[in-house]
Amino acid sequence: MDSLDDILLETMDKMEKSLHVLQDQFAGLRTGKASPHLVENVPVPYYGAMTRLRELANIAVPEPRLLVINPYDKSIREAIVKAILQANLGLTPMDDGRVIRVPVPELSEERRKELIKVMKRMAEEARVAVRNVRRDMNEAVRKLQKEGGCTEDERDKALADIQKQTDQAIEKIDQMAAAKEAELLQV
Repeated sequence: MDSLDDILLETMDKMEKSLHVLQDQFAGLRTGKASPHLVENVPVPYYGAMTRLRELANIAVPEPRLLVINPYDKSIREAIVKAILQANLGLTPMDDGRVIRVPVPELSEERRKELIKVMKRMAEEARVAVRNVRRDMNEAVRKLQKEGGCTEDERDKALADIQKQTDQAIEKIDQMAAAKEAELLQV
């Protein structure tokens, strides 16, 4: 680290990345409506390598409760069906010989509660990631001060700034979690 400004910028950048990861994870949680996000990151074995479904097929939503997956290589339809079933998403794909149709069923009350637990776990993992960034950046600031790169006052201000960024990131995580929970509970 060169300076306190670099440390603070890196702190903000890493916390933003944690928020983006959480946002992507939340997008994959099913809410009863069809969305390409539900299956786009499902790993499919393709020529010996695990490849995300979105790189192997076009995923469309022609109706609110239906996904249509059109593989670029028709020979992998069976592997895609198997991968979606193994992903344990509560979806049952049907291969009609040309495309794969995935009806999205209504969420049961039990399934909604399971999804909320999963969502809360994801949110807590994001909070932990943000706190780990805070810890690492606090160590970097203290190390810089020991090496003579900044004064004690500058160190204290930087530590306060890092804590403020941490608080803001955790608040955003809480807001995202509350919004996702409301979305999951909506019938």
